Amino acid sequence: MNIYAIRVIYKYEMRRAFETALQSFASPVLSTALYFVVFGSAIGSRIASVGGVSYGSFIVPGLVMLAVLTQSLANASFGIFFPKFTGAIYELLSAPVSFVEVLIGYVGAAATKSFLIGLIILATAGFFVPLHVAHPVWMFGFLILTCLSFSLFGFIIGLWATNFEKLQLIPLLVITPLVFLGGTFYSINMLPPLWQTVTRFNPVLYLVSGFRWSFYEIADVSVALSLAMVVLFLTACLALVWWMFKTGYRLKQ
Repeated sequence: MNIYAIRVIYKYEMRRAFETALQSFASPVLSTALYFVVFGSAIGSRIASVGGVSYGSFIVPGLVMLAVLTQSLANASFGIFFPKFTGAIYELLSAPVSFVEVLIGYVGAAATKSFLIGLIILATAGFFVPLHVAHPVWMFGFLILTCLSFSLFGFIIGLWATNFEKLQLIPLLVITPLVFLGGTFYSINMLPPLWQTVTRFNPVLYLVSGFRWSFYEIADVSVALSLAMVVLFLTACLALVWWMFKTGYRLKQ
């Protein structure tokens, strides 16, 4: 294992995040504050509680997942796409560095940044509503697994994209609707039976549900199923990245 190569990639990506700290960290905090103002005030005044939890507190896990998913995708996809765009990827491919080391460096940095953003948003939410984490270990476990799995997915998007338009295609047209329709701001028990069934095909539901359970011990689906879906998605992303590096897909063109 080339630890030096991993450290160089990781430090470079982290330095890029801190050099643009206003965009990387301040923007998610501002967005979270706006969500609380709009959803907490406008909708919270009409919904007293959900599952015995005040609506403002109920949406906190969803807001964290919303930020973590989008930031993981953005950081990882841009991190690997930019070397492709500039041609620096060929220097990386010709260096004595395996795909595992490249993956650990880029995905590790993207996951670290999104994990920090998740913690910052939790701290920000504490200024608006009272927070209670029933299972801190499970909370950190779900958060770390989500950061890793969607950073991997973002890495795949970065390898697949051939221009900046494609880089934004999946996050905007696929992931964002799935997040908003995955129980981020509501419980699926509030939906008609038909839409409850449809929502269960949304993979984001299992992430939000498992993460919310670690706070308030309420969930739309079983915790075991949520954990299994996250691990399955993580494994599928690892297998796809291995195939892309093995075949040189969108890397050696």
